[in-house]
Amino acid sequence: MVKIMETILRDAHQSLIATRMRTQDMIPVLEHLDRVGYHALEMWGGATFDVTMRFLNENPWERLRTIRKHIKNTKLQMLLRGQNLVGYRHYADDVVDRFVELAAKNGIDVFRIFDALNDVRNMERAIVAAKKTGKHVQGTISYTVSPVHTIDKFMAFAKELKDLEVDSIAIKDMAGLLTPKAATELVSRLKKELGFVVEVHTHSTSGLAYLTYMAAIEAGADIVDTALSPFGWGTAQPPTEPLVYALHGTEYDTGIDPENLKPVTAHFREVRKKYEALIKPQSERVDIDVLVYQIPGGMLSNLLSQLEKQKKLDKYGDVLKEVPRVREDLGFPPLVTPTSQIVGTQAVMNVIAGERYKMVTKETREYVRGMYGRTPAPVKPEIMEMILKGEKPISGRPADQLSPELPEVRKKFADLIKEPEDEMILALYPDVGARFLRGEIKAEEIPSARPAQAAAGASKAPAPAAGQATAHGVYDVVIGGRKYTVEVMPAGQAPQSAAAAPAAQPAASAGGREVPSPLQGTILKILVSAGDRVEAGQKIAVIEAMKMENDITAPEAGTVAAVLVKEGDMVEADQPIMVLN
Repeated sequence: MVKIMETILRDAHQSLIATRMRTQDMIPVLEHLDRVGYHALEMWGGATFDVTMRFLNENPWERLRTIRKHIKNTKLQMLLRGQNLVGYRHYADDVVDRFVELAAKNGIDVFRIFDALNDVRNMERAIVAAKKTGKHVQGTISYTVSPVHTIDKFMAFAKELKDLEVDSIAIKDMAGLLTPKAATELVSRLKKELGFVVEVHTHSTSGLAYLTYMAAIEAGADIVDTALSPFGWGTAQPPTEPLVYALHGTEYDTGIDPENLKPVTAHFREVRKKYEALIKPQSERVDIDVLVYQIPGGMLSNLLSQLEKQKKLDKYGDVLKEVPRVREDLGFPPLVTPTSQIVGTQAVMNVIAGERYKMVTKETREYVRGMYGRTPAPVKPEIMEMILKGEKPISGRPADQLSPELPEVRKKFADLIKEPEDEMILALYPDVGARFLRGEIKAEEIPSARPAQAAAGASKAPAPAAGQATAHGVYDVVIGGRKYTVEVMPAGQAPQSAAAAPAAQPAASAGGREVPSPLQGTILKILVSAGDRVEAGQKIAVIEAMKMENDITAPEAGTVAAVLVKEGDMVEADQPIMVLN
């Protein structure tokens, strides 16, 4: 018998619609899912914690509690990024311990714990914390292909996980690189040499998934991960229904009645229609080139989304070529969160800037410094020097460099913490979490719903008839990201207001040079003020884009004549943020 772990509530929509499925779209079908007979439902972790707050204005803890209330029999599973938890950096041990404790308390039954670099030092604390809760702990191999990754090395890593007494092991093939031959060898050795219960996770990106699953099943895999067909295929997991039908009545029968899948498939078919505009054609195609660029499913849909926001979708092909180059530069890390974001975002920066490593994200710098763990191969010396500029990298366990974080969180955000889960929101995502808990975030519109929403919310005032002039009045106009207040009047009429001057634009001397934002994102920090003298290359601001922090530097020496934005502002790519004289 082979068991099925269903990803429709997490990785399936993370891979195809950048994790945008709302909890309200899950609730009506949860009790049906509970009756199907799945081994487990993956429904939390990964990008869900971040995205629910940042884009959906939902509380991630409330999503977990809601699903737990409706799912009474099937195990709930989460994806935990080791010392990164559900974030993009290492957190101190006190944060890891408390997060795992609360996740178990709120309803998680299975913790799938991985590290992007397969550095067991980054997994041990989370594994020990999860074992203390009495829940099922699954150690995970982040599978990838490179000159330094071999089956023997994966087996050596699995032995380290065995020594930590994990309850099972998962082969996490996040980019669809696992071939039938490799699956056969790795699964059979994990079973025979280490006696593991083995779960296999892959994506359909390369088109190999079903062949790989059958090879893994025949080699002894106990569980495989699938996604219901409305959110299956492409960069997501292979669809659940065909595999259930294919194995029905064989020695590998899943125990699931195919008839029980029909109502849940029908539900998610309707849900898909709601999000159709978010699904990029590239995310649904079989792309054998993934075996070269190795971008995992979840990252691919996010990368497409981010390039579109940066108005650089035409650079998609260039970015795909740049990703393997950056990966080699950085020592062949497996491309899974957060290293997939680090490598992918750095590749985007290299392409957009037109010069490799001219712009370097904070996370890339920390990775090269050793703060994400031991790299599979050494970072290229010339790249290390270019990024660190002589600073010496660390060599020990990264989390040993971190002091306890919760005391400072409690002190800084005392007014926002109403329950222990709020404390975790603020520890993991202080800026986004604080805005969320203050009620400052609004859920983004779903593109396919915009026409209807626009019609519903439109003013009832009649539109001007053909040839009719717009009413005389004062209007705000946005040009190039800058707002101007203008007065509109019939030709030849004198203005009735002095309000037509540019709105609140600081004065800049003639010949001043505007400094544009290199990316679309949120201004996190303004590091200079009007009147300050800056040197060429000096850091003048920090922008958060593509979930990474990026420095904005002065293009030349000069004096800051005007600062055109403030911290917290959303800006577009190429929007002026400062003026230098």
